[in-house]
Amino acid sequence: MEDIKKRKSDEPTDPGASTKKTKKPWQMPRKKLSSAPSINPGHAGIWATCDMHREGQCTVELKDLFNHYAGLIYSEVTANNAAVMEDTRVSSEDIEAEIDREMQDLQSSKQEAMFVPVKIDVQCEMLTLRDALVLFFKTREPVEPVSFVHRICSDAMNKVTSQKTRHVKRLTPMTRMGKATDKSLEEVAKAVLAPVFHRDGIPAQKFAIRTTIRNNHAMKRDDVIKRVADLVGEPHTVNLKNYDWLILVDIYRNILGMSIVGSDFEQLKRFNIAEIYEQSATAKAPKTP
Repeated sequence: MEDIKKRKSDEPTDPGASTKKTKKPWQMPRKKLSSAPSINPGHAGIWATCDMHREGQCTVELKDLFNHYAGLIYSEVTANNAAVMEDTRVSSEDIEAEIDREMQDLQSSKQEAMFVPVKIDVQCEMLTLRDALVLFFKTREPVEPVSFVHRICSDAMNKVTSQKTRHVKRLTPMTRMGKATDKSLEEVAKAVLAPVFHRDGIPAQKFAIRTTIRNNHAMKRDDVIKRVADLVGEPHTVNLKNYDWLILVDIYRNILGMSIVGSDFEQLKRFNIAEIYEQSATAKAPKTP
């Protein structure tokens, strides 16, 4: 009994003295990740389909292809903009305004590239279309998606350039994006349709509407077509085979996009660049007796 009391008396009275202070292991601080690119209302861009399991190669091919044509088409625009900015600097005598312009230049150098690939997640999976994978490239000015894709496919059809892609299939330009809702459909349609159908002095045009709906059960094909046709309005008329303009409406889950392409859409294989190259290769192949 005395031994027990003695042991107890030998114990430290300070409760904190018996606890050992342990340091937490040092961890490297995590860098804050920048927000991933996304598709928002008002954006423009290009849908692209590619071979399954080849999204990495397809993305690289598209970046190279798009940057190549951006250099061909928009180099003059870029040069003109630079000249205007230089003239403005020379003529300005306001020091504060000059500093503001320099700050804007620094900010503009950090702005998004002309083509930004956007990963489309649907329940942690990429959107698939039969045996093809769907990708999206967001574009910014001065790129106009319809004329840009048309130039690429026209050059491929006319053999202006050699084949630059292996895994890319169809390119679908989108002039304006929005949410897959009835309200957003109307807003997008009014913005896209106006330059083609609603300018003063435009004669009656023949048009058709083609919709693509994937992973969305709320919006019905017939309802979308009827609403867009009503928004086109008179004096324009529907002609499914001999149209002047084809209105493309693409809906992928909660994303909606619209554009208007010309009457050579079918001739250009619906902008399927793989089919265009395949046709060219078949035409070059010697005929067997």
